[in-house]
Amino acid sequence: MKKLESVEQFNEMRSKGKHIFMFSADWCPDCRIIEPVLPEIEAKYNDYTFIYVDRDQFIDLCIELDVFGIPSFIGYRDGQEFGRFVSKDRKTQEEIENFIQTLEQ
Repeated sequence: MKKLESVEQFNEMRSKGKHIFMFSADWCPDCRIIEPVLPEIEAKYNDYTFIYVDRDQFIDLCIELDVFGIPSFIGYRDGQEFGRFVSKDRKTQEEIENFIQTLEQ
């Protein structure tokens, strides 16, 4: 999974293509739980580019996007948000994959 380096990069990436941004933090135990399954999810849905967004490094971006719980996921296609899975609750692989499948409908 690519790691977001700047807000400019975020704006550029979301403006073209299909991306899923995962908002997370190193200290988040719920985020660590899903880490082992993320490569499998990325491989299964390889028409998306997955980007890790460190919540602490990009707190202003999280506030702007109303991301107050982690882990959370937001999908963008060619500059438009087309789905979000944002909450403070722990996510399972099945829930993440169900979210991605709703993006494809």
